Amino acid sequence: MTSPLRRALLGLALSTSLLAGCAPALLVPPERGSGDMGLVIERESGSIGVLDTSARTRLGTIEGLGDLSHASVVFARDGASAYVFGRDGALTKVNLRSGRIEGRVMQAGNSIGGAISQDGTLVVAQNYQPGGIKVFDARTLAPLADVPAVVDGKASRVVGLADLPGRRFIYSLFDAGQTWIVDLADPARPLLTKFENIGKQPYDALISPDGRYYIAGLFGEDGLAKIDLWAPQPRVERILPGYGKGEQPLPVFKMPHLRGWSIAGRHAYLPAIGRREVLVVDTDTWKEVGRIPVAGQPVFVMARPDGRQVWVNFAVPDYDTVQVIDTQTRQVVHSLKPGKAVLHMEFTPRGDAVWISARDDHHIAVIDTASFKTLARLPARSPSGIFFTSRAARMGF
Repeated sequence: MTSPLRRALLGLALSTSLLAGCAPALLVPPERGSGDMGLVIERESGSIGVLDTSARTRLGTIEGLGDLSHASVVFARDGASAYVFGRDGALTKVNLRSGRIEGRVMQAGNSIGGAISQDGTLVVAQNYQPGGIKVFDARTLAPLADVPAVVDGKASRVVGLADLPGRRFIYSLFDAGQTWIVDLADPARPLLTKFENIGKQPYDALISPDGRYYIAGLFGEDGLAKIDLWAPQPRVERILPGYGKGEQPLPVFKMPHLRGWSIAGRHAYLPAIGRREVLVVDTDTWKEVGRIPVAGQPVFVMARPDGRQVWVNFAVPDYDTVQVIDTQTRQVVHSLKPGKAVLHMEFTPRGDAVWISARDDHHIAVIDTASFKTLARLPARSPSGIFFTSRAARMGF
């Protein structure tokens, strides 16, 4: 007998094949907006599922996106088009409303993400192989610039890419321990500002919601690197030095991610590398003001849009668990198990629900953030990243 999950996936495959056979059809009617839409990465099949966050349904599937094992997404300003950065170096522009690929370019050998400029005209990919960044016209995907990340004759992998006002981008060099800002007012003539010796092996970074602070996590040492971008002469400051000093570190099973914008009110909530803790940092002084014990090694530490809750998922062996922290009490107030291998979480724009991907259970769980009840489960093939079009209006997303 066929299981309910298998029947759901077979139905999904059938709807996908029907969609492919009726290319002129739209996923949504022409009069529908895109503000409550999103997509989920299906990493094993190289496809993305198009989502409706209001109806809590799946609208269709877009196939043929290659290796999505570490894919990320940014959105055009209108929220109708998305740019998907694949691990195989592909940059793909897709239209969520039509369900079609509008452009695709193999721009590198290994890529882990990208960003879109404040004015929506430039798309930038950050690359592991050959390193550096590449710049593209957001409308046509025509190449505009190639900016190598080479220090002392050696190419570096690029991480922590984020958009800044004025067609500028900031990113870090994992292998060189530097952070660079590139000004692309004229993409044919990129202007670089370099911050050297920021720390050993920056692995990811975040931009504060107001665009003022860039904070890079350091894998090679305890602590983080902070740059105040509003300062007349920005410089690198070390914060939280030695937060694990004197303690026996645990093996790191999965690198934590800072890109959740884990800033709620005047406090930042950050994953501690290799530790079962969430660090609480005062964003006025950038000093540690607390630690919250959690179930495992945090991967994503994400604040609900109103800042009242912080949701945390974990590396193996605890990656079936999600915990909720109340930011008033700094206590874990709820634990849940939405599925096997939780890889990503995404809040609806006003935070009424959170969508959680469970890779090994092949579904997305939609959870009410007030009652913690499961509102829906949608089939998905090995889902990972979930991205909503509301990101189009937010810096650093």
